Amino acid sequence: MSVLTEERRAVVSKQATPTPRKRKSGTGGARRQLTAWLFLLPTLVVFGLFAWWPIVRSLLISFQQTNLVDPAVWVGLDNFRALFDDPLLGTAVGNTLFFVGLGLLIGFPAPLILAAVMSTVRRGAGVYRFLVYLPVVIPPVVAILLWKWFYDPGAGLFNNALGKIGLGPYSWLESSDSAMLSLVLEATWAGMGGAVLIYLAAMVSVPGELYEAAEVDGAGIWRRIWHVMLPQLRPVIGLLLLVQLINTVQVFTEPYVFTGGGPENATLTVLLLIFRYAFQDGAYGQAAALSFLMVLALAALSAVYLRATRSWSKS
Repeated sequence: MSVLTEERRAVVSKQATPTPRKRKSGTGGARRQLTAWLFLLPTLVVFGLFAWWPIVRSLLISFQQTNLVDPAVWVGLDNFRALFDDPLLGTAVGNTLFFVGLGLLIGFPAPLILAAVMSTVRRGAGVYRFLVYLPVVIPPVVAILLWKWFYDPGAGLFNNALGKIGLGPYSWLESSDSAMLSLVLEATWAGMGGAVLIYLAAMVSVPGELYEAAEVDGAGIWRRIWHVMLPQLRPVIGLLLLVQLINTVQVFTEPYVFTGGGPENATLTVLLLIFRYAFQDGAYGQAAALSFLMVLALAALSAVYLRATRSWSKS
């Protein structure tokens, strides 16, 4: 009797146990992948036509002599030889590196410091954020023309303000000693609003317990910033540093509108030299060659930087 009961229990439990479902064939996954590629295809086509194809086309033009109307003539490396024989190339590279150095010295810590100060503000925080982001909304040419009036040696705002304390007047844009610094100050004012908001958003994500623990240990405000806030912001700082490096290397609008590369080529940058080659000299091959070299330099810089700061993202 007990044996029959155990057998019945085994049969019932076997029937009650759900049988595993068979997996569907791979056709469903293949359909989903095909659908995803179909949705992605328009983006790839647009990106290829307006991003990758111009790069390939510029590479081809760098080995040609052309006016973009008549049939091109293949000249090999002649454009690169003419480029390296031009004494303005060294001037443009040196000025660009000088702009990058000043931009990192002035324009990189300024948004971080301003964001740290604004993070302590409790009343009117929205107004301050609006004001700090307002220069980003202003069209670049309008902002530069406004600052060009600020820099005016006669009736400019800066010289008038400094004149009241017995300083000046200064030729901000007409002197080769101060022209590049003047460009960096305007570029920093115009572009740091976005970085400030990014830093503020990152500071909000820092756990408050870390600040409280540091305060209990007797750390002052500067030690809390150095030992708590900055380590937590390292990935954001690294990303914004790379973005600023790329943007400053490609500076064009400020020297073009402010000074046109003067005085005495003191603000001539690589991108402005490319513009001169293409639209003033008609040397499209040299312009394309210099553009291609600039792309290689930026790619190498990005690769080296990302490799050097890989540990930041992991931590």
